Amino acid sequence: MFLPARFLLSGVLSLTFLGTGAACPTVDRNVTAQALHREGEVLLFDCGEGTQRQMMRYGVGFSFRELFVTHFHSDHILGIPGLIRTMGLLDRSEPVTIHGPRGAQRILGDLLKVGVERNKFPVEIVEIQGGDVLTRGEYDLVVFPTDHRAGSIGYAVREHDRLGRFDPDRAKALGIPEGPLWGRIHRGERIELPDGRSVEPTELVGAARPGRTVVLTGDTRPCDAVREVARGADLLVHDATFGDDERDRARETGHSTAREAARLALEAGVRQLALTHVSARYSRDAPELLAQAREEFAATLVARDGLPVAVPFRDVVVPEL
Repeated sequence: MFLPARFLLSGVLSLTFLGTGAACPTVDRNVTAQALHREGEVLLFDCGEGTQRQMMRYGVGFSFRELFVTHFHSDHILGIPGLIRTMGLLDRSEPVTIHGPRGAQRILGDLLKVGVERNKFPVEIVEIQGGDVLTRGEYDLVVFPTDHRAGSIGYAVREHDRLGRFDPDRAKALGIPEGPLWGRIHRGERIELPDGRSVEPTELVGAARPGRTVVLTGDTRPCDAVREVARGADLLVHDATFGDDERDRARETGHSTAREAARLALEAGVRQLALTHVSARYSRDAPELLAQAREEFAATLVARDGLPVAVPFRDVVVPEL
């Protein structure tokens, strides 16, 4: 089920599509960029030309600290100088780290030298590659290779498992006073009560609950690396540049058709599939791409600019829309 982010009031994880077009902007679609929102944090993935305006238009603030680039085609990076320049004019002081494949320091460094004068805040460029794992508190960013061009990569945001559910009613029945002891046993500690009894966490805490996974492929052909990293993911965002009518063109250019992306989603057992990087030859809603994909995998949508997709926990009951 696809839900606007406003339907989740806590534990929010959502993705806003800032640009969903391929190669060049159109009236309906800007070029590639996505913003992932998690617990008040924003991560940017790719930054095509005009991304800064899309962020303003769709309510994505400039407070992000990290930008992740999948490859160096112009429709994925030309928005970086303008975005950095705008934030400088807004008196930003916090640093920004840009992650990208091998060659990022030279390519993105030269791009910033041309487009940004006397920047007011630190910008660090870090090169990464498939197989790297970037650990961030409660989640990891898993970097995986894609099949588009030499060195192209994708990103999987994987939350760590959450604590199991704590049973407050049973805790009260056992005579455990509400307070620090509840917190300790919820964190997995065995506790001793004043009357000499000991209580194991398994008596009050259920099994660990899985976190959520969002996979962003960037531009790619269907490939084993994507299939494996997406296995069981809650949301897969996949290249779907072309329809069945252009499957040869997709193969030649290192892209996927909507049907190919949907088959991969089915094979990987994902919960939701969002198609993006849509060729300008298709209309805003691309009904033919949606129909072809849903013949293979029903839980599919074609992303559009400004669309927020919420990713609920698997044990959260959400309303039918």
